[in-house]
Amino acid sequence: MSQTIPPTEVHELRSLVTPTDQGIASRVLAKAAGGSITLFAFDSGQGLTEHTSPFDALVLVLEGSLRLTIGGTAVAAAPGTIVRMPADIPHSLDAHEACRMLLVMLR
Repeated sequence: MSQTIPPTEVHELRSLVTPTDQGIASRVLAKAAGGSITLFAFDSGQGLTEHTSPFDALVLVLEGSLRLTIGGTAVAAAPGTIVRMPADIPHSLDAHEACRMLLVMLR
């Protein structure tokens, strides 16, 4: 299966990435010169350690809940919410429960 989704097809987001026990799964849905969209599935207790990105990013929570820490500020995110993470600002992610999110990177 291709890493990105084919054009002109309808996909159920839940079917595009398979969660793993005690792990993190991801799939790039689209990638272009202006950025990318990646679907993530985090098991409960998983996360990403603090890091930076040279690009702004948007986190759209689809299922479950997670905590983002952006520049030292903790932000709780639930389904249906969106959070902007500015470029070059340290950020991390902790999944309190199994969750899925879209990460939109803007170049």
